[in-house]
Amino acid sequence: MILEWICIIIYSTSLVMILFYAFAQLNLLFNYLAARKNAVSGPIYDLDNPAEVPYVTIQLPVFNEAYVMERLLDNIVLLDYPHDKLEIQVLDDSTDETVISTKAHVEKLAATGIDITHITRENRVGFKAGALKEGLVDAKGEFIAIFDADFLPETDWLKKTVIHFKDPEIGVVQTRWGHLNRDYSILTQIQAFALDAHFTLEQVGRNSKGHFINFNGTAGIWRKETIIDAGNWEGDTLTEDLDLSYRAQLKNWKFKYLEDVTTPAELPIVISAARSQQFRWNKGGAENFRKMFKRVVGSSNIDFKTKLHGVLHLLNSTMFLNVLIVGLLSIPMLYIKNEYAHLRVYFIVMSFFVISTIIFFICYWYMYKNTYGGGFKNFISYIGMFFTFFSIAMGFSLHNSIAVIEGHLGKRSEFVRTPKFNLAAVGGNWKTNKYLKKKISRNVILEGILMLYFGFGMYSAFIVGDQGGDFGLFPFHLMLFIGFGFVFFRSITDKQ
Repeated sequence: MILEWICIIIYSTSLVMILFYAFAQLNLLFNYLAARKNAVSGPIYDLDNPAEVPYVTIQLPVFNEAYVMERLLDNIVLLDYPHDKLEIQVLDDSTDETVISTKAHVEKLAATGIDITHITRENRVGFKAGALKEGLVDAKGEFIAIFDADFLPETDWLKKTVIHFKDPEIGVVQTRWGHLNRDYSILTQIQAFALDAHFTLEQVGRNSKGHFINFNGTAGIWRKETIIDAGNWEGDTLTEDLDLSYRAQLKNWKFKYLEDVTTPAELPIVISAARSQQFRWNKGGAENFRKMFKRVVGSSNIDFKTKLHGVLHLLNSTMFLNVLIVGLLSIPMLYIKNEYAHLRVYFIVMSFFVISTIIFFICYWYMYKNTYGGGFKNFISYIGMFFTFFSIAMGFSLHNSIAVIEGHLGKRSEFVRTPKFNLAAVGGNWKTNKYLKKKISRNVILEGILMLYFGFGMYSAFIVGDQGGDFGLFPFHLMLFIGFGFVFFRSITDKQ
């Protein structure tokens, strides 16, 4: 019975953590709805007055971007902003032939009178953070806008964002990500679903109450003074954006999030690219929890609720580990439930935790409605998308949990870029992309085994107990079976 009690304790602890996170999301929903009703704007620059137009440096950190580099440069130079107050730095860490083609394209644009420079380094020390830090040394701008290679801001993007820095306390202005290829596949749809939740519910919900949010690595602007004051870019985590964001807010700099300014970008269209991105984000989140937890909790200039939301924010990626634990133990728990009658009361209490799913369902509906509109037809579509999203997200739980564990243990790894595709430029054939990983991860085999494991969980529902089965966990095991099956088969077929 000792082993059974160990399972019960670990299982229960993970369920409590998920429920606690769900209640935090519900609180962010309340904040989000209140913020939309009571929007407050601060002082802004009058860009019609030349004396108030601030100098801006745009930094484009790039690495081996053969498919999107030309599109990026041609789009950036279309930004509507006085050329005498604008500088563009192409921070090129590439190791392939794009260094030459990018340099030639930059020189071509510079010949038209645009202040644009091509900056390279002898090594990739610090990866993206190192490139941004090196570019900052010679940056002329008072404000630093940053775009990744697949982001395509609208021409009026700078005019909509830089104006908010008239408030001297604001250190960062972040905009919402849009999705150029949202409807390309189920994979892109569920990625868009997750990102939309972050860029509505979470960013607005935290920012509206003065809680810590994060610069998202791109599609935002920093006050140069804020970067320096916070200790500059550091490359000791895989999410340098989250790291600097927390260090800046601990220094009392305010962040402003603009939900109504959308910057479109490309979502990964093959699962290997999504896996590398997810691994970097989730491991980086755990690394930043390890780095920032004591600083946040020990800070004397932020209130308890902001500390609480900050800790939960840093633990976001750790929720995948809790989901994996609950999933793995749910089948033994099914047998324990039907073997030990005296534990029946415990399992009745445990059914209370279905409220976590209900909370997530409600929270994400508001996000979905904000994107697609309300009404019965959209609600029915949402139900299908919600359960598809949750199934596939759970299918990623092993992959992401490994990333989280590595992050918490302090295991270092290289910054792995996410391959970009720009299908229009290659005739829609993503298989010719030279940056794709050809080798299948060993974890894919484990994901296939877990698919079978949760298939066994569904079968178990029919054979346990003496009342004709126990189907309470059947929907959960079905979603896990679908999720791991999707990740397993896509990981194999995307290589062909």
